[in-house]
Amino acid sequence: MTTIKERVYTRQIIFAGMLLFAFGLLNGMAIPSFINPRLGLSAHLSALQHGLVLIVFGLIWNRLQLSDKGLRWCYWLSVYSMYGIWIGLVLGATWGTISGTPMAGEGFGTTAGKEAIVNFFLNTGAVAIVIAAGQILYGLAKRP
Repeated sequence: MTTIKERVYTRQIIFAGMLLFAFGLLNGMAIPSFINPRLGLSAHLSALQHGLVLIVFGLIWNRLQLSDKGLRWCYWLSVYSMYGIWIGLVLGATWGTISGTPMAGEGFGTTAGKEAIVNFFLNTGAVAIVIAAGQILYGLAKRP
C-alpha cells in the first residue's frame, strides 16, 4: 500500500522526467546554433536519457523502503542530478567550454568563470546521482 506522499513523489518525478525529455527534444533542434555543436548533441542525448531515468525512478518509487526523509532526499538528489548535468552541458555548449568535457570541448575554451560554472553543475550532478542511486539500491534491497 503506497502512501499519499509516495504517490505525490511518483507523479512529480515522472513529470520531471517527461519535462526533461521534452527539453531534450527542444535542445536537439538547437544543436546547430551552439558554439560547440558536439557538446550540444551531448546535452540533447543527456536530457533524453536522463528524462527516461527519472521516469523509471518514478515507476519503481513505491517499491522503495525508505523513510520520509530518505524519500525526500532521494527525490531532490535525483531531479537535481539529472537537470544539473543537462544544464552544465547546455551551458558548456553555449559558452564553448573545455575543462569539464575535454573530449567534446576539444578546440574550445572560454573564461575561467564560465568553466567553473559548468564544472560545478557537472560535478555536483555526478555526485548527486551516485548518492541517489545508492539510496535507491538500499531502498530496493531493504525488506519491508
